Amino acid sequence: MSYRLLRPLLFTIPAEPAHRLTLAALQVAPVRRNTPLAPTLTQRVAGIPFPNPIGLAPGFDKNATVPDAMLGLGFGFVEVGTVTPRPQQGNPRPRLFRLVEDRAVINRMGFNNDGAEAVVRRLSARPSGSGIIGVNIGANKDSPDRIADYAEMTRIMAPLARYLTVNISSPNTPGLRDLQDEGALAALLDAVIMARGSSPTPIFLKLAPDLDRAEIDAICRLAIDRHIDALIVSNTTVARPPLRSAHGGESGGLSGEPLRDMALECLRTFRRASGGMIPLIGVGGIATVDDAWARIRAGASLVQVYSALVYEGPGLARHLVKGLTERIRKAGMGSIAEAVGSE
Repeated sequence: MSYRLLRPLLFTIPAEPAHRLTLAALQVAPVRRNTPLAPTLTQRVAGIPFPNPIGLAPGFDKNATVPDAMLGLGFGFVEVGTVTPRPQQGNPRPRLFRLVEDRAVINRMGFNNDGAEAVVRRLSARPSGSGIIGVNIGANKDSPDRIADYAEMTRIMAPLARYLTVNISSPNTPGLRDLQDEGALAALLDAVIMARGSSPTPIFLKLAPDLDRAEIDAICRLAIDRHIDALIVSNTTVARPPLRSAHGGESGGLSGEPLRDMALECLRTFRRASGGMIPLIGVGGIATVDDAWARIRAGASLVQVYSALVYEGPGLARHLVKGLTERIRKAGMGSIAEAVGSE
């Protein structure tokens, strides 16, 4: 209720400055401790014991400045990044747009971040073992060898992250999505696996929703063959369904409510293509308990949210956790794991 009263004032500030203001406020606010959650929501995915299936998607906390504050808001896990080997400014501003009428966001940020050294410093300063923090890794825009960038980021971040996400699906770095091509992806995964060495850190792969069935089949074959620990489906889309907002024509990746059905169907396709042999994490347009429940029943072991925070506020994670607990109870299930793929 408090956020709904504050939101009109916050929306008078352009999206990116408002986001910076939010991060600044979280940095000085007292860190809340997670309240005990229902045992029915705990599950082990990729060897990690997740206290609940609601995660914060990357992009909100690019530089690992407030991961513990976000865990304190009830998230079961937080993914920081995308982080690149060297700091980079990203694309020219303005590059982040609220589509209020569509409950959506368009961004063309371009992997703006403080770089690996700064993020390592912040993660190293956290209390050991306090909460699940994943690190989303990427390549610098001007890198002559992007696969080498991913390998370097794997070596740097594997000792600090509970899991690593190889992000090859952002539409805002020219040519990055070409790494989803079967040949390029095989070389990339081999380099990342070699760079991980003997570290037990799981490797996740984040993918675009704008893939056809043949591409999805090839990605699943490679992921299963290389023993990738999970697939994250999906990133923002370059497609443009009908939109009402004046910002609907902006270039960049579209997220939020207009992506929901597309991302859900993409998840179902990955579930069919993988035969349930690899865990899936559902992302894209998740804002309600119904959305999260549908994604889990379609095959997602975990879900992530970000754009919905803009419209629903900081109570979103706890609301989703409470709602999923009730859904499990009503379905007569003993745990959230029983719901995965149950549609």
